[in-house]
Amino acid sequence: MDGAGANIANWTERVDMAAAFRWTARMDMHEGVANHFSLSINEDGSKFLMNPNMMHFSRIRASDLIVVDANDPETLQGPNAPDETAWGLHRGLHRLCPHARCAMHVHSPYATVLACLKDPVLPPLEQNAAMFFNRIAVDPAYGGLALEEEGARCAKLLDDPRKKVLVMGNHGVMVIGDTVGETFGRLYYFERACANYIRALQTGQPLNILSDEVAEKTAREIEEYSGDDEKFLSELKALLDAEGDSYAT
Repeated sequence: MDGAGANIANWTERVDMAAAFRWTARMDMHEGVANHFSLSINEDGSKFLMNPNMMHFSRIRASDLIVVDANDPETLQGPNAPDETAWGLHRGLHRLCPHARCAMHVHSPYATVLACLKDPVLPPLEQNAAMFFNRIAVDPAYGGLALEEEGARCAKLLDDPRKKVLVMGNHGVMVIGDTVGETFGRLYYFERACANYIRALQTGQPLNILSDEVAEKTAREIEEYSGDDEKFLSELKALLDAEGDSYAT
């Protein structure tokens, strides 16, 4: 695996990204060829790795990822260049939110259902949901495709470093983090929390919501319980490796 990318910059990060794409597809959190992930590769975040335009998540390899320069509009003229929505959303995010080193935007089923509710706030119904208590930004003002102006508007909603999930009303979700492992773990657990909430609503029974005090305590404890996300991604890569998957080529 290491030898395959010996002459390609940021190979370790590329492999992590490719694994995240493959597992996003396997877990049905993707939209085929329409969603996008990015990872900063320089200090100010203006250059980042991104999936090539219109390639299915289940086929993306480490060597397929393209380098995008947020300060260079000519990026859009390169081979496999991101479409205008990917450019608008991720360019705005990396330029306006330097703490967003990694960004994952999907239309995952349950997070998107949440985004379509009149009240798209995820309550602390259980432990997964408590992880996100007071740590979610909500955008109730969907304004069409995330072209440059819309992307910048969305990015400003994540200017609080404590909030690393943006519920994009009538659209989907954007999750940010420092590393691929951290961001993918957050995306995974947010979708799980949304699934539990939507299914609980479907029972029609009263919900037993945790108190604000317990929810905040749980969120802080999980933040301090470090390392799980990187281990999670490592295990997912091990499963791909055992299958002889091509993600790390």
